Amino acid sequence: MKSSIRHPASSAPSYFLIFSFALFALNFTLTSYAQELTIFYTGDTHAMLYPCSCPFEPDGGVARRLALLKKLKKDYPGAVVLDSGSFFSGGLKDEYTQGSELDRQRALVNLKAMELMKYDAVAIGEDEFNFGGEFLQENINKTNLTFLSSNVQGNKVLPYIIKEVAGVKLGILGVTNPQAAGRAGGFRFSDPKIAVAETVSVLRKNGVNIIVLLSHLGGSADLDLINSIKGIDILIGGRGMGKEEPFSKLAGTLVLRPSWQGRRLGKASFNVEGDKVTEYKVEGIRLSDKISDDPDIFSVLPRCFSDNNCKKEGFSAACRNPGTPDSNCLFTEANKIRLLIITPRECRICNTTSIINSLKRDFPGLVVSYLYYPDKKADGLLRDFAARGLPVYLLGREAEKENKFSGIKDKLDLKGDFYMLKHEAVGFAYFLGRPGQKGKIDLFISLSEAKTPELLNALRDFKPRLHFLAVDSDRGFEAAGGNLEVEEYLRAVCVQKYYPEIFWDYISCRSAKKNSSWWEDCLGNSGPDKVRVCAKGSEGSFLLRENISLNKELKVMLGPAYLLNNQEIFATQGGVPKKEDFEKIFKQ
Repeated sequence: MKSSIRHPASSAPSYFLIFSFALFALNFTLTSYAQELTIFYTGDTHAMLYPCSCPFEPDGGVARRLALLKKLKKDYPGAVVLDSGSFFSGGLKDEYTQGSELDRQRALVNLKAMELMKYDAVAIGEDEFNFGGEFLQENINKTNLTFLSSNVQGNKVLPYIIKEVAGVKLGILGVTNPQAAGRAGGFRFSDPKIAVAETVSVLRKNGVNIIVLLSHLGGSADLDLINSIKGIDILIGGRGMGKEEPFSKLAGTLVLRPSWQGRRLGKASFNVEGDKVTEYKVEGIRLSDKISDDPDIFSVLPRCFSDNNCKKEGFSAACRNPGTPDSNCLFTEANKIRLLIITPRECRICNTTSIINSLKRDFPGLVVSYLYYPDKKADGLLRDFAARGLPVYLLGREAEKENKFSGIKDKLDLKGDFYMLKHEAVGFAYFLGRPGQKGKIDLFISLSEAKTPELLNALRDFKPRLHFLAVDSDRGFEAAGGNLEVEEYLRAVCVQKYYPEIFWDYISCRSAKKNSSWWEDCLGNSGPDKVRVCAKGSEGSFLLRENISLNKELKVMLGPAYLLNNQEIFATQGGVPKKEDFEKIFKQ
């Protein structure tokens, strides 16, 4: 691999002198004459040094990331390792913040860990200024990492680098959110769009084949960039919260969104033909406990920064001398706390693991047992607590003596020897008191959501009963998309009444063309007059109230959500499940 660096003082334009269900992948057949390149990437890690304190998939940590990168670099010689920014601790999005002194120390440890991982380049995000411009500049000067930003000028900050891999010139540039300028003493900022446009031009003049932008501007600003500036082949974003799609293709640019807090390592393999990315495969590789810690990390990583970093099954833990080379974990055997879980004997979606793991963080001596509804003892306890759904979690009163009890007391109801975790705190998956209706599927959905067309296509063959996400209030009907969405629902329920045979085609068409006012085009050969009269009159209002009555009864406010057999309820987030995924759930 060859690497060449362009410094603003040498060949850059004059303005420089003035001032990232469990795995996502898209596969295409590879051709023999194209060059294949691989990028490993992170972003928005916020110096999360240890695995997350998560009830589900407690992944991440620099020890696992170093081990994984060492292995992958052997498997993919010539691969490039990049970070899109916000790898410093502190700031509003750092849920593990511990105050300025420990946060500074955590940022420094993270820099040393990234040096061990041999990142090829890192972008400057706004969180890199959390401790001021002087702190950042001091550590840029000390580190072996290459800091990139096309719109920030500072000592050893480069607008771009060029890497040659397998005969392909890869131009990598960074851009920083100008909102950070207020705490960036010593650094000068310029307009991001102008800076990126000029840098892309310089890279093309230097014969670069593929341009990779490490951006920390955020979703809408990133979209504006790639719509305005031609020639950005790959954009690795930032400023996310882990709820975005892991990748997408927008205006001809492959947009990669790193995993929140570095819980997964992004991997993008792509083929290059001439100056174009032709085929690609994107994955998020879990940094799970199946990856052993790399021992080299302990030359820079303290044993712990907080009690959360000390874990041992059945023991309480305390971190002594946090963040220092002398830090260590002190373990004491935890008190036994009963957790009695009541769940149906048959429930395909009643997963209790995440709640158990969450409670174990506060009560490590948790002893779990189960009762099954409708057994007599289970039924009696459910009546005592007036439970509306299952699973129900009952915590023994001995928990009162634990230090962490006060933190969850407002989420509990006491009856006799147990506290029940309120439904509002833990949710439920099975409605009590509702008669089962085998094979019945209800879908609660908004037609204005971007994923709705894909979801409707996946669910079509299952023939779910549809409920629109609207509310009937004193002011009339309300929906997240405002009056236009309400009007769409009024038309849809009228189509369902008068033209039931085309109802699914109509809502699929309208969800795909939600910004178009030409709703009649989605009716096909059916006349619009009946629908128009119905939607504008009392009939449409009556039909919509009927449509959303189950929402009100079950208190469903968000979607997409699904009610199975009139008893089991669940929601989906993130990407749209495939038809086969729904088939497994519905036919289980």
